[in-house]
Amino acid sequence: MSRLAWFTPLPPARSGIAAYSAEILPLLSRRHQIDTFTDPHAEVEAGAETVAADLGVSVFPSRDFVWRHGNQPYDLVIYQLGNSTCHDYMWPYLVRFPGLVVLHDGQLHQARSRALLTSGRRDDYRTEFAFCHPDANPGIAEIVMAALGGSLYFLWPLVRVPIECARLVACHSEWLAADLRDTYPGQEFRAIAMGVADPFGLRLARRSASREGGTSDAASCVKARHLIPADRIVFAAFGRLTPEKRLSEILRGLRSVLPYAPHAHVLLVGQPVEYYDVEAEARAIGVAERVTVTGHVPDDELADYVAASDVCVCLRWPTSRETSASWLRCLAAGKPTIITDLAHTGSVPALDPRTWTSLEADVRTSDVGHRTSDEGPVCVAIDIVDEQHSLGLAMRRLAQDEALRHELGRRARGYWAQHHTLEHMADDYQRAIDEAIGRPAPDRAHLPAHLLPDGTGRAKAILGEFGLSLEALDWDAPR
Repeated sequence: MSRLAWFTPLPPARSGIAAYSAEILPLLSRRHQIDTFTDPHAEVEAGAETVAADLGVSVFPSRDFVWRHGNQPYDLVIYQLGNSTCHDYMWPYLVRFPGLVVLHDGQLHQARSRALLTSGRRDDYRTEFAFCHPDANPGIAEIVMAALGGSLYFLWPLVRVPIECARLVACHSEWLAADLRDTYPGQEFRAIAMGVADPFGLRLARRSASREGGTSDAASCVKARHLIPADRIVFAAFGRLTPEKRLSEILRGLRSVLPYAPHAHVLLVGQPVEYYDVEAEARAIGVAERVTVTGHVPDDELADYVAASDVCVCLRWPTSRETSASWLRCLAAGKPTIITDLAHTGSVPALDPRTWTSLEADVRTSDVGHRTSDEGPVCVAIDIVDEQHSLGLAMRRLAQDEALRHELGRRARGYWAQHHTLEHMADDYQRAIDEAIGRPAPDRAHLPAHLLPDGTGRAKAILGEFGLSLEALDWDAPR
């Protein structure tokens, strides 16, 4: 049994990676002694004992890591790194304490640039951009600093620092691992299959603990709560309500479908964002009376909302090449899904709504991660260059064809069981952990200078005023 330090956000943080860690940690804690380290400013610190009891791990603020590691070194440090501000606190540690970096997104530019620029570190941002992308025009960094980054974030991903500081890098798709391996041939990459919990088990556990005793149907309760008529065909999208989820396109798709499927309805399950008003968009498109926006839904209620859905729409563009846990939860629940046909999902068996025939894997992806020939389509995949037309076709057919919905849902559940259970992910983690423990720490001397200070600069400056040095405080040094 190894001693592991696990850096991650945890619930109640509204982060997909927080929920991810909360699901996988109980399984891995049976195999390892795990201490988790969270952002000291996060809400979890106040309820750390409760979280620890639920997950079977110890929970500490990250400021405790250095002395704990110094007193009893961990066998491996694992960093759950994503393109979000809730991961900012990890960067100083992953540079100085190399470990297993689990890269949840193929680009970190948005979060990293925000962390540097909001703290006034403009020169550090310029230096990191040049280090990560030495062939890029330096003017791109100036555009980002002028708050005009937009799609530039996706073209220059800013991932070199955590990749070259790691003993081993893991990600959640074979395609992304292969792509990064080509870009960073000096590093080792491994794929860890993303796993999610069985939503049927979660719903049973929740019902058994409820005062209602589990007598009411979850789907009916959700519809009743949000005043959605029982006969509506519900197209649901999950997660933060951002334009990247293609919500505008979904609303326009709904408008095109209503003449053919007058009972169609869109359910948007997630927290709205300040910079995009999806309800105003629904009013402008003329479908507001057929759209329900729930706001944030607690993790333990999400399974009920998936149950209330007839079709789950899991689109993404532009993409950070992330693997969508919310999409996998829909598969696990046996729901038909509509996804964007992306490079890193090219091995997923899918139907093309323009022909209703299977998309060919050799056209959509490289040799990495090809599906076996006997797997039938488990979802409908939308070509981004024909998005609005294809989405309308997909929504219309799925709204009308109950048999197709049932068949895709059945296959979806089987695909999850074969590839994306928590047990599959735990086994992949075990192999990655064993390999990372056996690998040496990388040479970090070539990193930008602002990443290398050991944190003693201020102490040295204060001691220098008295003619002292840190060595003078080393009581074990020879006199």
